Amino acid sequence: MSDGYTELAMDHFEHPRNKGVIEKPDGVGVDMNPVCGDLLTLTLRVQDGRIVDAKQEVKGCNGAEAASSVLTELVIGHTVEQAQTFTHQNILDALGGLPSSKLHSAALAAAALRKALAYYRQKQAG
Repeated sequence: MSDGYTELAMDHFEHPRNKGVIEKPDGVGVDMNPVCGDLLTLTLRVQDGRIVDAKQEVKGCNGAEAASSVLTELVIGHTVEQAQTFTHQNILDALGGLPSSKLHSAALAAAALRKALAYYRQKQAG
């Protein structure tokens, strides 16, 4: 562990998964932590009600990078309904935890996911 980060969290920080932005996404969620300034943009591609791709761009700390990276891995392959149930705790569990000073990073990722799913539902409603 490094500075309280698990090996898995450090791997996601050092080798973030699914970086970037999906062109013409089905879902977009942007959230910012007003205290530290971490900013996450999450884009989703949905086919037949299932998330088939997720990309993330984050400007922030190690925790925000790790949480957004693992979030993309968590949601790909799940239905929109399943993804709607994901919480910050699911993100923390997937990383094996984060230092207490970085718990807000998982909340940031969960908030961006909720916003991306709301965008998707609104787009579907027309």
